[in-house]
Amino acid sequence: MNKIILWSVTAALAGFLFGFDTVVISGADKQLQLLWKSSDAFHGSVVMAMALWGTVVGALFGGIPTNRIGRKNTLLLIGVLYLASSLGSALANDPYTFAFFRFIGGLGVGASTIAAPAYVSEIAPAKKRGRLVSLYQFNIVLGILIAFISNYLLRDTGHNSWRWMMGVETFPALIYLLFAFNLPKSPRWLISKKRIDNAKTVLKFINPDKDAEHLIEEIRKGSETEDSGESILMKKYRFPLILAFLIAMFNQLSGINAFLYYAPRIFEEAGLAQNTALLSSVGIGLVNLLFTLLGVMLIDKLGRKPLLLYGSFGYILSLSMVTAAFYFDWGGYSVPLSLFLFIASHAVGQGAVIWVYISEIFPNHLRSSGQAFGSSVHWVLAAVIPSLIPMLFGAIGAWPVFMFFTVMMAMQLLFVWFVMPETKGISLENIQLRIRSQKSEVKS
Repeated sequence: MNKIILWSVTAALAGFLFGFDTVVISGADKQLQLLWKSSDAFHGSVVMAMALWGTVVGALFGGIPTNRIGRKNTLLLIGVLYLASSLGSALANDPYTFAFFRFIGGLGVGASTIAAPAYVSEIAPAKKRGRLVSLYQFNIVLGILIAFISNYLLRDTGHNSWRWMMGVETFPALIYLLFAFNLPKSPRWLISKKRIDNAKTVLKFINPDKDAEHLIEEIRKGSETEDSGESILMKKYRFPLILAFLIAMFNQLSGINAFLYYAPRIFEEAGLAQNTALLSSVGIGLVNLLFTLLGVMLIDKLGRKPLLLYGSFGYILSLSMVTAAFYFDWGGYSVPLSLFLFIASHAVGQGAVIWVYISEIFPNHLRSSGQAFGSSVHWVLAAVIPSLIPMLFGAIGAWPVFMFFTVMMAMQLLFVWFVMPETKGISLENIQLRIRSQKSEVKS
C-alpha cells in the first residue's frame, strides 16, 4: 500500500503544477496590463485567458496520448510542457510571446486533468480510490496556496517582479519530472494493450497478497462485453456523459476559476488596499488547502454525493452573502469573509469530488475519452468565464455576476439530490452496473 500511496502522490504532483500555473498569473495581472498598456478586452481574453484556452485544447486532445502512449508517458510529457511554459513566460518581452508560453502551460494543465486521475484510479483499490484520486485535487490547492504565497513574497522584487513570479515554477516542474520517471505503467492500460505480462508484474506490486492472474481475469471480465470500437457518444453511454457534463459545468458556474484568477482584483473592488488584497488571497489559498484536506479525508467515508450536497448549501449561502455585500456596498472584510466560506464549500465539495467522479463513471476502454469530454466542458467554461470578468465588472458591476453564480449553485443542488448516483467503495467495473441501474430509475 505504501508504494501505491507514493505513486499516487507522484502522479498528483501534476495537480500541484496545475494549481500553481493557473493562479500564479493573478499576482502579475495588473503589472502586465500596465506594462503592455492593454485594453480590458485584450488583457482578459488574451494575456490572462490564453493559458485556459491551452487547457481547453489539452483537455480536448489529452485523451489521445493518455490512451495511445499510456498514462505514465503522458504525465512525463506534461512535466515538459510545464517546464517550457514557466521559462518562456518569465522571459517574454511582449504580450504575444507571453500568451504563447502560457498556452503551452495550459496544454499541460488540460492533459493532466485526464492522465493523473485516470492513472491513480486504475492503480488504487476501490475502498481507497476516492482518497487517492483526490490527492490530485489536494495538490492543486496546495499549488494554488504556494502560488499566492510566492506572489506575495515576490511582490517587491522590482518592476520585473512578475518575471520572478512566473519563472519560479521551473523548480517544482523539474522535481515532478524526476519523480515521474519512477512511476510504473497503469495495469488496466497495459491489459487494454494486450501487454498481460507487464500488467501482471505491476499488479503483483500493487496487490502482493492477491493472485495477479485472478485480478487480470476480473478486469478483463468487466470489459469483455465492450467493443473496442465503441465511442462515448453511443446511446448506451449517454447517462455517464450527462453526469460528466453537468458536474463539470456546475464546477465552473460556481465562479471558482473566475475568483481564483482575479482574487486580488475582487478584493480591491471591495475596497481593500493592494497589499491587503494580496494577503487576503493567501488566506483564500490556506482555507482552500485545509478544506480540501477535509474533503480528502471524508470522500471515502461519506461518499461523493453527500460532499456535493454540503458544498452546494455552502455555495448558495456564501455567494448570496457576496452578492449582498457588493449590492449594499458593505465594504471592509465582508467580501473576503464570505468568499472564505465560498472557498471552503468548493474545496470540501466540488473540489474534492470532480476529478474522482469523472475518472470513475466511464468503462475502462473509454475512460480517457470520457475524462477528455468532462475536462473539456470544465475548461471551456473556465476559459470563457474569467475572460469576461473584467468587462462584466466594468459594465454591470460585481453583484449581478455573483447573483448569477448563486442561481447556478441552486440548480447544482437539485442535480446532485435527484440525479447523481453514488460511486463510493465500488470497483471500477461494477460502477457501470450502478450507473445503468440509476439510469433506469431516472427514466422511470
